[in-house]
Amino acid sequence: MKKLALHWKILLGMLLGVIVGIVMTNFDWGMKFIQDWIKPFGKIFINSLKLIAIPLILAALIKGVSDLKDISKLSKMGGRTIGIYITTTVIAVSVGLLLVNIINPGNSISEKTRTEMVANYSSNATKYQESAKKQAESGPLQALEDLVPQNIFSAATSNRNMLQVIFFAVFFGIGLILIPEEKGETVKKFFDGFNEVILKMVDLIMLAAPYGVFALLAALVVESPSIDLFKALGMYALTVVIGLALMIGIYIILVKVFTKKNPKFFINGISPAQLLAFSTSSSAATLPVTMERVTEHLGVEEEVASFVLPIGATINMDGTSLYQAVAAVFIAQAFGMDLTFGTQLGIIATATLASIGSAAVPGAGMVMLVGVLGYAGIPEAGLALIFAVDRPLDMCRTTVNVTGDAAVSMMVAKSIGKLGKPKQKNWDDNYDQVK
Repeated sequence: MKKLALHWKILLGMLLGVIVGIVMTNFDWGMKFIQDWIKPFGKIFINSLKLIAIPLILAALIKGVSDLKDISKLSKMGGRTIGIYITTTVIAVSVGLLLVNIINPGNSISEKTRTEMVANYSSNATKYQESAKKQAESGPLQALEDLVPQNIFSAATSNRNMLQVIFFAVFFGIGLILIPEEKGETVKKFFDGFNEVILKMVDLIMLAAPYGVFALLAALVVESPSIDLFKALGMYALTVVIGLALMIGIYIILVKVFTKKNPKFFINGISPAQLLAFSTSSSAATLPVTMERVTEHLGVEEEVASFVLPIGATINMDGTSLYQAVAAVFIAQAFGMDLTFGTQLGIIATATLASIGSAAVPGAGMVMLVGVLGYAGIPEAGLALIFAVDRPLDMCRTTVNVTGDAAVSMMVAKSIGKLGKPKQKNWDDNYDQVK
């Protein structure tokens, strides 16, 4: 086991988790055993990653921005980062709409199955409708108002306030740039050291990754809805998965074209973060690992990664955007609605903007989907149709989100001459000893 690379250990943990979960479903006591004695270890693993997400963003962004030593460099990097993120999001939504119109998965939903799903999941649909209603009632500049925190300590208490923490970190970093270097040296050294400590904590947490994903997958399998519901939604799920696979292919092509790095180098470098994203369904929880893989295994310099990746974990939701496009049209098809070309173009714009405000936590995409459905005039009750397979698809789309973050960071780094050779620190990829 010690000689296996980290991503193989994680894959083995996932496989064993699925097998144990399937076996336990055959026993009356199996579900309770998994929930009481296995699932808590998965939650502990996720909590340990979330624990360091906010400290990592603060340390990495302040260090990254202050290292630029020039406001013009920050403007240049920021413009390219946001521009590329928006472009890939538009591509993702377009791919989703193209596939769902070709495959027409909604036609495979029978009236009986639709009624059964609405009955089973109507309470969940109501919860997300209420969350979306609160967002809809806010003013047009509410997102801008929410960007600036009243209190940084209050903002840092929740991973859902990540944009506010990013705002403070960038603002703080700009302040460090503008004061005389000798006066800011002590502060900068503190955050340099703080950043190294957080990265070391990531290394330690990753030692437990195979066991954490084992617990998560075992719990997911025993808690899944009946197989009949999955069969009814098979075509919908297949459409989403094909779209997400195409997006990963697009990222690989973009990396090849713009950075001249081969696909194997890119996938090998980011695969542990992809597998962790798949297990946790959270870009925020995966962020510490994504930063470690991008800087040490893909060659992106820290000042770029520490700026691009935290922003990407918050506003770059390509997988989520693609899923929203497919889900919206699928629900319309299931209800016998015919969406016009103009409405579907509007879905592209709505899903793109919605993804920017989507929190980097599990299930956030469902809230944003309500807004997309509302724009297109699709009944929000249709959310109940897709709850049965939302969790596994959430895992897949989070993997795409994280892959997109890594690809964009490489492209931005290459564009400003900050993409070099991988430089692994302290731990080798086997994670079996301290060097």
